[in-house]
Amino acid sequence: MNQTRKHNRKQQILEILALQLEENPGTRITTASLAKAVGVSEAALYRHFASKAKMFEALIDFSEDSVFGLINSILAQEKDAIVRCEKIVQVLLGFSERNPGITRVLAGDALVGENERLRVRVHQFFERLETQLKQILREANLDDSARLVGSIDSGANQMLALVEGKMSQFIRTSFDKKPTEHYQEQWQALKRGLFR
Repeated sequence: MNQTRKHNRKQQILEILALQLEENPGTRITTASLAKAVGVSEAALYRHFASKAKMFEALIDFSEDSVFGLINSILAQEKDAIVRCEKIVQVLLGFSERNPGITRVLAGDALVGENERLRVRVHQFFERLETQLKQILREANLDDSARLVGSIDSGANQMLALVEGKMSQFIRTSFDKKPTEHYQEQWQALKRGLFR
């Protein structure tokens, strides 16, 4: 029972951290303000997380688990490479839209002045995404199901650039310009530019 309460408190801290990141765009979240929002002392925060960096790491872990879990479902259900790419980009944009505070973490906005290790983790998250897109494109190239106009590297990078650009725009507009806005039209244009 104590373990369940401890897990619930950890979850609550992460949810409030994400909410604070959303409600205070452009500002740095301190452990003092977070503790006040959670309704505990700073010492109580540190009983659940060794540092603020660990809290941010937990949000990155949540992002990885959520996004790559959905990507694995797409890969299991869809065989067409173009549809796989479209749905993966859509998942990324939808995840960003549903999680504005976490988007600040993934875009690096909330990590200014934080531990460099966090920036490395975010970099690894996006590298893993790009590698997954390259793998899909490579497999499609081998069986001639979807031929790219350019290289596999440039195609995967272009899709990821769309995602990162829309995430950045979401943050810059204080979460007004939704990442999924105009996505269907943009995907059609991107698809015509990427695939023969």
